[in-house]
Amino acid sequence: MMNEKNEMKELEERMADNLTKGAVVRVLRDIYDPEIPVNIWDLGLVYALEIDADRKSVYVLMTVTAPGCPVAEPLRAMVEDRLRALGFEDVKVELTFDPPWSIDRMTEEGKEILRAMGYPI
Repeated sequence: MMNEKNEMKELEERMADNLTKGAVVRVLRDIYDPEIPVNIWDLGLVYALEIDADRKSVYVLMTVTAPGCPVAEPLRAMVEDRLRALGFEDVKVELTFDPPWSIDRMTEEGKEILRAMGYPI
């Protein structure tokens, strides 16, 4: 019985480690825009990120590179699914187009990836 309690506590601690901003950003950096070879975090598609680890909740406000983008909903759903897999129970991922996305929102890492591919930014 004691061993079972220790295993549960260890599992809960590992899950809590997943409910951090660092863990969420790692997950977001594994999701790529299908048209641009840069992940959604470095592309600057994530406008807001709110985490409440105690409540196992996360809120993401994000966009896509252009209104009417056919992958907007599938990309939003992918973010939601990956965050649930991380251990969040209350996940809200909202799409917005205000303000519109621009290259200025990209991280320097994202810009470097595009520069290395020959994009003039």
